[in-house]
Amino acid sequence: MQSWTPSTENDLRHLLNEWDPIGVAEDVQDEYDCMLAPLLQRLRSGANQTEIGEFLRHELQYHFGLDPLGLQPEAMATRVITWWSAASRPDGADSA
Repeated sequence: MQSWTPSTENDLRHLLNEWDPIGVAEDVQDEYDCMLAPLLQRLRSGANQTEIGEFLRHELQYHFGLDPLGLQPEAMATRVITWWSAASRPDGADSA
């Protein structure tokens, strides 16, 4: 199981900032930090891609007040799960 470290948080922050659904990550690096702990908790509990996608969709709609339709939360969930799976391997190596 992946450890919850500052490096893990930074890696997830980087993914969220690359996604940047609001379009402010270039100026505000911590805009999506409110999603870090809930995402990491879900990942550590074994949440699947659908559950992560539902969480992201909910956050976009109810926390950020955005229409999630064009923001592709499901595609971001795929990226998050892929990253988590790679980071959770003992050697941290990506098998792709």
